[in-house]
Amino acid sequence: MKVHIKAFISGFFATLIFHQGLIGLLYLVGIFPFTPFNMTATEPLGIPAVVSLAFFGGLWGILIWKLVCKDTGAKHWLKSIVFGAIGPSAVAFLVVFPLKGIPVQIVMVPVGLVLNGAWGFGNSLLMRMMGEKPGLSN
Repeated sequence: MKVHIKAFISGFFATLIFHQGLIGLLYLVGIFPFTPFNMTATEPLGIPAVVSLAFFGGLWGILIWKLVCKDTGAKHWLKSIVFGAIGPSAVAFLVVFPLKGIPVQIVMVPVGLVLNGAWGFGNSLLMRMMGEKPGLSN
């Protein structure tokens, strides 16, 4: 299977497992006000929000893997977490939320960074589980 397809699949499932899983844990301990796996239909196609989020997680998975695939060891994992945290969070806070009319509150920033950092870690972990070894991929 081509590495880009694996990266999309990893990003998609990292969203469902790591991002949404962490939202579930934070919700259970009372830190996060929303439940995971939001099934609210999105516009214009009526796709559940969590599926839309996972699709974009797949696209991000391709980009992030390209940025971290040549690194090994701790550097690989640290870059996976940092790039996973910063890239998707910045786009969400600076582009997506304003387009949707969602006000960005400062308390959202650390939570977003942690959620997306967990996603970045999960993306690389799932890539490893599909046989991709950092330092060897293109």
